[in-house]
Amino acid sequence: MKTDQCPDCRRINEVLSRVGDRWSVLVIISLAQYGTLRFNELKRNLGISQRMLSRTLRELERDGLVNRTCHPTIPPKVEYNLTPMGQSFREPVSALGHWALDNLGRIDAARDVYDTAAKSWPAESTSN
Repeated sequence: MKTDQCPDCRRINEVLSRVGDRWSVLVIISLAQYGTLRFNELKRNLGISQRMLSRTLRELERDGLVNRTCHPTIPPKVEYNLTPMGQSFREPVSALGHWALDNLGRIDAARDVYDTAAKSWPAESTSN
C-alpha cells in the first residue's frame, strides 16, 4: 500500500513500534495484573535491566499509557499504574499474550522444521 493511500501509516507504525515492543507489552501486562507497582517491583517481576525499565516506563508515560507518581519520602517512593488509555490497551495486549502462550508449541515446532531445513541450504540462499 502506498503512503498516499494510507496517509497515517507512518504514524500507525510509530505507535505500534512503541507499544508493540517486548518490554512495553510486559510492563502493560504486569500493571494490568497487579495494579500500582513500584519501580523495583516491576524490575523484579520482569527480569529487566534498570536502564531498559526506566526507558520503557518513560516512553509509556510520554505516550499517555502509564502514570508515574512520586511520593516525597526519603528515599523517594515512585509508583506506576495504567492511565485510562493504558487500561483500554489491556484487552489487545492480553489477547496477544494469550495467543503467544497458546501457540508456543506450534511456533517451536515450526522453528525446528525451519532450522533443520536451513542446515541443508547453500550458503548464498540464507543471505536473502
